This record gives sequence, C-alpha cells and structure tokens, in this order.
Amino acid sequence: MKVLENLNFSKAIVELLPKLLGEALQIVVITTIVGFLFAIVFGFILALGRVSKKKALNHIIIVFQEFIRGTPLLVQMVYIYYVMPLFIEMFASIIGIEGFSVSISSMTAGIIGLAINYGTYISEVIRSSIISIDNGQKEAALALGFSNRQAMFRIVIPQAFRNSVPVFGNYLVMMVKDTSLMAYITAQEFLMVTKAYTAQTFLTIESYTILASVYLIICIPLSFVIRFIERKLNKGRR
Repeated sequence: MKVLENLNFSKAIVELLPKLLGEALQIVVITTIVGFLFAIVFGFILALGRVSKKKALNHIIIVFQEFIRGTPLLVQMVYIYYVMPLFIEMFASIIGIEGFSVSISSMTAGIIGLAINYGTYISEVIRSSIISIDNGQKEAALALGFSNRQAMFRIVIPQAFRNSVPVFGNYLVMMVKDTSLMAYITAQEFLMVTKAYTAQTFLTIESYTILASVYLIICIPLSFVIRFIERKLNKGRR
C-alpha cells in the first residue's frame, strides 16, 4: 500500500511528458519516416533482384536476407553504431589513408538499421505481391507492344505495391515501437529519456506508464489511419 500512497503521476506528467513530446518525439518521428522510406526503396531493390532470372544475384540476396533475419535488430543497430566506423577506419588505413576517423550518429545508425532490417522483410512482401499478379496481364501488355521492362513497371509493380499497402502499414506501426531499441545506442528517444528521468526521480511506475501511454497515443491512431487507407483501397478494387 505504501507504493500506492507514494505514487506521484502529476509530478511525472509535468516533468517527463514535455521531454517526451519534445526532442524525443522529433527523433522518433524523423527516424521512423526516413527509415521507413529507405526500407521501402531497399526492399523494392531486393524484390526486383529476387524476381530476376539471374541465379547468382538471387543466391546473393537470399544469403543476405537470411543473415539479416537471423540476427536481432538490436544487434544490427549496435554493430552499425560501434563496429562499422572501425571497419571504415581499418579500410582507410589499408588503402593508405592514415589518421582517418569516422563516427556514425545514433540517429543515423538507427535509420540504417531499421531500413536494412525492415527492407529485408518488405522485400519478401513485394516479391510475393509481384508473383501473385496474374501473368496474363503481363502477356497482354507484351502483346500490345510493351517491352518487358514497361510491362513490369507500368502494369505489374503498381498493382503489387497497392496489394502490399496493408502490410506496409503494419510494418510502419512496428517500426515506431522498434525505435525504442535506439536507446541502446545512446539515442535520446522515448525509452532513453524515460530511463534517465527514472534514475533521477525513482518514479518508476509513473514514468514507464507515461511512456507506454505515449506509444499507445501514437500507434493506435496510426493503426486506424492504416485501416482506413486499406478500406479505401479495397473499395477501389470493386
């Protein structure tokens, strides 16, 4: 009962909430938007490689995908943030550039990690959507004088992207939540700010309850928007 008596939500709301809705929110929004856009572009490139007839390219992409899917996103972010600069410096030293130093900001590492990780999964969504398009549509386009490339980019891919939108939306919501992993590479996002505030005030219950509420306030409306877009797209198909 003493724990309940000592709860001070008003203090935590007044002190912590402005911090979460300030720079921390900016970091989360920018990382999510930029990371998601790069993930779609990267996933599209991988998907095109997977549906190509070049077996060597297919094998390389499959190995890469298995490597990414076989390691946690957190480990990938940590690797990009701490290890990649060392590899770059080592390579610079090998080619004769001495004293070369490089660092990757936590936000950049987070964006790269999210883009690569989610892009790998998105690539399979796009690939499946491309394969699911009736091959007769492509054949009809070729019969009308379209080149193979034109048929793919004007007929097949637009439909594949449209069919993939609902899954893209789910990945977007997941990415918002996965930005919390950036706390482990020192990014001042929601979790990192909350942990720092909790260490100073010991308002553990209040702080993490507010943190969870902020994620809910962002993700639930976003989910409704995605469902609305999905319904609109489904109506357009009828």
